Amino acid sequence: MKIHIHRGQNQIGGNIVEISTQKTKILLDVGLELDDEKNKSLPAIPGLFDYKGYDAVFISHYHGDHLGLAYRIYKDIPLYMGEKSTRIVQASDAYKGVPSVTPSGFLKHKNPIVIGDITVTPYLCDHSAFDSYMLLCEADGESILYTGDFRGNGRKPYDWLLSELPEKVDKLICEGTTLSRDGYVAVTEQKLEEQAVQLFRQHAGPVFVLQSSMNIDRIVTMYRAAKRSGRIFLEDLYMADITSAIGGSIPNPAFTDVYAFITSATRYEGLKKYPQRIGKDRIVKRSFVMCVRTSMLRYLQGFSKKMSFADGLIIYSFWSGYRENEEMKHFLFECEAMGLRIVTLHTSGHADYESIKKLVATVNPTEIIPIHTEAPEKMVF
Repeated sequence: MKIHIHRGQNQIGGNIVEISTQKTKILLDVGLELDDEKNKSLPAIPGLFDYKGYDAVFISHYHGDHLGLAYRIYKDIPLYMGEKSTRIVQASDAYKGVPSVTPSGFLKHKNPIVIGDITVTPYLCDHSAFDSYMLLCEADGESILYTGDFRGNGRKPYDWLLSELPEKVDKLICEGTTLSRDGYVAVTEQKLEEQAVQLFRQHAGPVFVLQSSMNIDRIVTMYRAAKRSGRIFLEDLYMADITSAIGGSIPNPAFTDVYAFITSATRYEGLKKYPQRIGKDRIVKRSFVMCVRTSMLRYLQGFSKKMSFADGLIIYSFWSGYRENEEMKHFLFECEAMGLRIVTLHTSGHADYESIKKLVATVNPTEIIPIHTEAPEKMVF
């Protein structure tokens, strides 16, 4: 097998990895570059956007820097990704009123997919994107494991995830996002939950959590902290549509202590499908944790006139670099002006050095190929 990394080395994001034999060509991820989320410019890869030059595309997870160009690939190229991952993306796109992806098949843990003479076996992993997978490619008597994005500090037991992997691979294409952060040790989601519980119990005022609506583990963390501190959990319609698309044990308005709300009356028709819904007049009478986004600033400003934000919190639960964004700066400034105390509670969706080291020891690769990192020289074990 040959490996051709079209994009993703010596940078974070934009992964496009080609695996080929003499008979078959596939791609692992077709991501946008992080600074190109709006323009969505197409890289010069013949046969990906203009005709069927590839036998299949596999998506490790739904973040834009891995999935973003999947919307643009040539229509006859089969696309594979996780089933729950697909539900999340389709719910998000439906809310936004834009076309979505339509996979040809779904990735399932340890369920091989044969494309020509290449066998691709997905292995469930933990990441800040739900239903993420590592991808093992086998052909010509050779094995290549592509990690996508992963971590060892999430809610899935890392030792179990590692135990599911093969004991030996020839090549490991491994992400190293955090390697540029010297001495970085990832906080677990469980530790984050304990910190949140303590904060929620210490403050009598309202709690707002600024986080991604697609970071399912973080939603679980904040919901559990809300429940343990005697607060109801509020999801706006966009988040409620996403969590409901997954269902099961993921906090959604089918739970007795989770409520859907809207920030604009134009969205009321969409809200009506949730019996467990709530408006401002009822919210102000309750102790709550509300998930918010920067686009909700006007809603929060109006809300502050209906109830006191004294002794209230705004939990910042994103990568610290996003605080340099002008919209984010303005949102946080206005939150402080409304009397909310800003507290950062976050942990990375990417493996720290020790977690990567454990992975390497597990699969014992002959060669390591760093990707999704600005410090490839540090991937030495």
